[in-house]
Amino acid sequence: MLDFSPVSTLPADRRKTMVDCQLRTFDVTNLEVIEAFLATPREGFVASQDLAVVYSDALQTVSSGDARRVLLAPMALARLLQSADIDKGCRVLDVGGGTGYSAAILSHLAGSVVALEADASFSAAATAGFAKLGLENVRAVTGPLAQGAASEGPFDVILVNGAVEEGLEQLFAQLAPGGRLLCVMKASGQGGRNGKATRYDRIGSDVSSRFLFDSAAPVLAGFDHKPQFLF
Repeated sequence: MLDFSPVSTLPADRRKTMVDCQLRTFDVTNLEVIEAFLATPREGFVASQDLAVVYSDALQTVSSGDARRVLLAPMALARLLQSADIDKGCRVLDVGGGTGYSAAILSHLAGSVVALEADASFSAAATAGFAKLGLENVRAVTGPLAQGAASEGPFDVILVNGAVEEGLEQLFAQLAPGGRLLCVMKASGQGGRNGKATRYDRIGSDVSSRFLFDSAAPVLAGFDHKPQFLF
């Protein structure tokens, strides 16, 4: 398990500065989303040696053993959550959230949250973080990210914490009617981390998409393009 810093070791005004200087300046205006970020100490979900940059606007890597995960920049995460139209009646699947920071924020917005990670050590770390904060409507499960958590669904909202080149089909199938999936889309073979934050809506048996904003994120394992071999 990660060597987490104790929850709330940093002054709360660090979170307020993040909200004021990063979220609000990136058109995050939803009061529920803002309050969820203010209520969630990010330092509870990173290793102690990373405290100096925990509230920066950069992508941040967390690790557990050989597993690595890059947390979305707070302003990108906030815009995605604002665009998801989450309320207390929503059942949410959080995919690839690493140590659980995004799921903890979601717990303040939704009725229930399932945090899916591919590595059991991340799930254990997330569970410890949720317990420290007394969060009772969120739990961590382990399994392949692209397979989702069908036995826990269907979901009103699915958040994919990273970039996607392909492989969303099983997650689309786990959306409830009217459900929304949020992720950062990247064209196959596109270099760098730049992508397009995208919202997908399930309408009947169809799924439509719309562009939200430009965003940077690494491609999550399981959602990368699989080369086709031609003979």
